[in-house]
Amino acid sequence: MIQQFRKILTAFVLILVLTTTAACSGRVQAKQPTSNLPVISNSAAYAQLERGNTSAGQDYGTWVAQTAKGLIQDAYVRDNNKLGVVITPQVRPTEVQPLARSLVQGFRQNFPNQDLTVLVYGPDKKLIVTAQYDTQSNQIKYQ
Repeated sequence: MIQQFRKILTAFVLILVLTTTAACSGRVQAKQPTSNLPVISNSAAYAQLERGNTSAGQDYGTWVAQTAKGLIQDAYVRDNNKLGVVITPQVRPTEVQPLARSLVQGFRQNFPNQDLTVLVYGPDKKLIVTAQYDTQSNQIKYQ
């Protein structure tokens, strides 16, 4: 009973944090990716560039990684419709799908009106689950 309550509470808190913070931070304006990427000589700048291939994606990837400390080690956004996250070992297998659902909901608020994909990787960087949000049906499919 306590474990079930903990799972529900964890999912609820994550949904609450992701949706309220995303809503309070304002809408991120998506920019078109540039075809000429700058040459990066600084490794810190390269790591920052890898968080997203657009400035909006980069900002959102950084925000997800900073906000979900303890649950997510790293995050990246590609083409403003793909979010990849690497979870920490503290995330239990039963908590992965609720976490993916929460991430889709927050991602949808910042990048509306498009189909979205959230890829959840384990701490070993192996893909665990893929959540695909379809705008037409307003449904999330898990693989």
